[in-house]
Amino acid sequence: MANTLRSVQFFAIFVVFILIASPEMMMTRVEANLCEKASQTWTGKCGNTGHCDNKCRGWERASHGACHKRHKNWKCFCYFDCSKMNTTDHKV
Repeated sequence: MANTLRSVQFFAIFVVFILIASPEMMMTRVEANLCEKASQTWTGKCGNTGHCDNKCRGWERASHGACHKRHKNWKCFCYFDCSKMNTTDHKV
């Protein structure tokens, strides 16, 4: 009986570990294949990354978005899965 209880406990801990570790492993894999592209729907200076992120995900179907300074201007950049984009886009 004690061995069965230990086996069940071990299995439960193992399952919890897999559930916690799997999303992080998948996230790393996705992040390695992201390409950046200036937002096509953002206008003006990008000063709020949260708004940029919402715009990129909601309007441009990107993985996420963020404000970055390029050529002395703050712009909203969207990040997409490279396999779904043209080869002219920039890989991160």
